[in-house]
Amino acid sequence: MSRPRGVPGGRPPGPAQPGAVESAGPVSRLHARESFDPADFPVPTGREEEWRFTPLRRIRGLHSDAALDAGKVSVEVDAPAEVTVVLAQHGDPRLGTALVPSDRVSARAFASFREAAIVSVPAGITASRPAVVSVRGDDAGIATAGHLLVHLGANSSAVVVLDYVGSATHADNVEFVVGEGAQLHVVSMQDWAHDSVHLSYQHALVGKDATVEHTAVTLGGGVVRLAPSVRFAGPGGNAELRGLCFADAGQHLEHRLLVDHAEPNCRSRVTYKGALQGDNAHTVWIGDVIIRPEATGTDSYESNRNLVLTDGARVDSVPNLEILTGEVIRAGHASTSGRLEDQHLFYLMARGIPLAEARRLVIRGFFGQLIAEITVPELQARITAEIEAELDAMVSMS
Repeated sequence: MSRPRGVPGGRPPGPAQPGAVESAGPVSRLHARESFDPADFPVPTGREEEWRFTPLRRIRGLHSDAALDAGKVSVEVDAPAEVTVVLAQHGDPRLGTALVPSDRVSARAFASFREAAIVSVPAGITASRPAVVSVRGDDAGIATAGHLLVHLGANSSAVVVLDYVGSATHADNVEFVVGEGAQLHVVSMQDWAHDSVHLSYQHALVGKDATVEHTAVTLGGGVVRLAPSVRFAGPGGNAELRGLCFADAGQHLEHRLLVDHAEPNCRSRVTYKGALQGDNAHTVWIGDVIIRPEATGTDSYESNRNLVLTDGARVDSVPNLEILTGEVIRAGHASTSGRLEDQHLFYLMARGIPLAEARRLVIRGFFGQLIAEITVPELQARITAEIEAELDAMVSMS
């Protein structure tokens, strides 16, 4: 039997303390097991609830015993002068502040990274421009691991862009520690080459009256499994989780979210949209929200919408809402998946717009609001251009 290792969200104990920890509040069935030790997690078989949608044969041993070497992935941080960037090694007490791994891949990545980048914004400071963390892969044949910590002091504000490009087989953990009253805006761009595999765990610990906005944009990669999560560490916190993805033939794009309401009077909104086209294009969205007994006054809602543009594509969308108190303001979810609605196309075609252009206009509108909420104009233009390229491919397929 494994021994306790402390509470989730605390720093990892020393190597002399092996074992797993149960998540805060054992009454919850979601994400119940957490540990820094990979040995505490059996190798997934695909029959487990948390792995049943993931094509394990395609993730190149990240879940089992593939050696993790950081030699073929480079990390560069371009930050304004008021933001500090340092490299840290295993054992640095700041690492593990916002996460305890909840599956084998995350635990293996935590145990195997060579250096972690720590990006810090001092208390009371507003960053003058976005900090861009560029992760570039050079060889998809070598599995790698990475780690990033972003720390915002009390009442500070920053925009952080994670830009994943190139060819890689990569697993990483990203921590966001958002201090009291701070505001963090994150955009995570999964823009990998088509031969890439990426499993990423992005955890936010949100302090009292703090705000985190996390936007995931997943357009590239052969297999991408992104797991953003939020845990509130004080009352009055706010979380906005947004995402968009566009899957082509053969792509598997999976997003697994967790919002853990463990404090009173916090708010969360989750809005994810996806489109997919081509044979064996597959998108997965899992939205888990836990509202614990102490989280009175919670206001939470999550939604996922998907457009299936061609035959041969598959969507799996599973919202999960676990409410352990009756004293909530709002708690709900919605999930819809389907084809373009005929009445929308008819309305445009009746005004002289050809079918192909009508389809493009509807899809642009579908993603438009999410793109408009990204606070970095350069990213807005880049994402719009890539969506347009996807639409060009759709026209050539039809």
